[in-house]
Amino acid sequence: MAGRARRRATLGPVDEAGAVLSGPRGRRFCAEVACAGRDDVRGAFVDAARSPGDGATRRRWLAALPPAADTTEDTLLTCLADAVAHARYWQEPDEEDVLLTDPDVVAALRPVAQAVVASPTWQWWTSPLDADAQAHVQWTGEHSTDPPRLGGAADGLREWWRTTVEDERSAHERPDDPRARWSGIWWSAPAGGHLVTTSRARSGLGATQLMLTEDDAGWSQATVLPLRPVRAPRVYEVSGPQAWVDLVERHPLDVTRARRHDWWRTTGRDGPWLIPDWSAVATEYDAVHLTVAAYLAAPGRPLPVAGGATVIAGWDPDATHWLADVLEASGEPVVWERDDSDEPWRWRWRPSH
Repeated sequence: MAGRARRRATLGPVDEAGAVLSGPRGRRFCAEVACAGRDDVRGAFVDAARSPGDGATRRRWLAALPPAADTTEDTLLTCLADAVAHARYWQEPDEEDVLLTDPDVVAALRPVAQAVVASPTWQWWTSPLDADAQAHVQWTGEHSTDPPRLGGAADGLREWWRTTVEDERSAHERPDDPRARWSGIWWSAPAGGHLVTTSRARSGLGATQLMLTEDDAGWSQATVLPLRPVRAPRVYEVSGPQAWVDLVERHPLDVTRARRHDWWRTTGRDGPWLIPDWSAVATEYDAVHLTVAAYLAAPGRPLPVAGGATVIAGWDPDATHWLADVLEASGEPVVWERDDSDEPWRWRWRPSH
C-alpha cells in the first residue's frame, strides 16, 4: 500500500553528487566507498587525518584514490553503516570528518559521489516511504528497547512535548558560553515519546535500521517485526535539507538553551536553534520519513531557518517516525543476530509465543 498523501520539497534540477558532498555524513560515506577493499587507501586516509597540517600526507591519500568505485549495494550499505556509526552530534567532528571539509578533498571525492548517484541503489535511496516494506527493530540483550506500541501515539507526543519543553525551561540555568562543557538532549527526531520507528526491509536484511543506526550501543541481537499502515498514510518526506527547513519554519519550536552546547561543538555555530514541534506536525501528517539521500546531505550541519538555524540529529537514514496510530503487524517477528559489529546480520529464528 503506497501512501498517497505526501509532501515533498522540489527545487528543480539538483546536483545530486554535490548534494551528497555538502553534508558531513555524505562526505564520510564517499571516503568509505573510496577506501572499500583497499587497505593501502584506508591507511593513507587515516594518516592524512592524523596529520592535518601535512599537505604531503594529504596529497598521498588523494593520489591513492582508485579511479573507480565499487557501487554494489552490499558495499554501499556497509560504507553507509560506517558513516552512520561515526555521527556525533554532542561533540566536535572527529579528525576524519575535519579532513573531509578540505575543498581539495571534496573535489577529489566527486567522482565517487557521481558513481554512487548513478548506481541502481541510488534509486531507492531517493525514493519515498515504501509502505509495503516497513519493519520495527526492537533491540534485545544488553541495552534492550521496548517492543513497538501500536497505539498511544497521542500520549507519546504529549510526553515528547512535555519533556522537550521542560528541558528547554530548565536549560536556562546552564552557562551562556557555548564552549562550556555541558551536554543534554541533542537529537531533533521525535524520540523519547514511545513513538514507533520503522525502516525499509531489503533482500537479506529484515530492516535497514539493523545496519544503519546512529549511536549504536553495540547490539548483537534484535527482534524485527514487519508493519504496515492500515490506510494510506499522510507522509511528510524529508527528501533534502530544504524539506527539513520548510518543516521547521511551518512548525517551529525553540530549543536554543537545551541544544546550544552540543550543537555548537558539532557545528561551530552559536545562536538560536529550532526543531519541528512534532505535536503540531502530527496535526497534518501521520509519519515523517528521511530518505537516505537526505541523510547524506543534511544531518550534522546548521541549516538556516527563519529566526535561527536547525540541525537534523539522531535520525537514522531511511527511518520513518510515526506520529499517529495507523500501523498493524504484517507478519511474524523474526530474531536477527550478528557475532560482532563487523559481521553481517543474519536471520535466526521466529520467537515462540
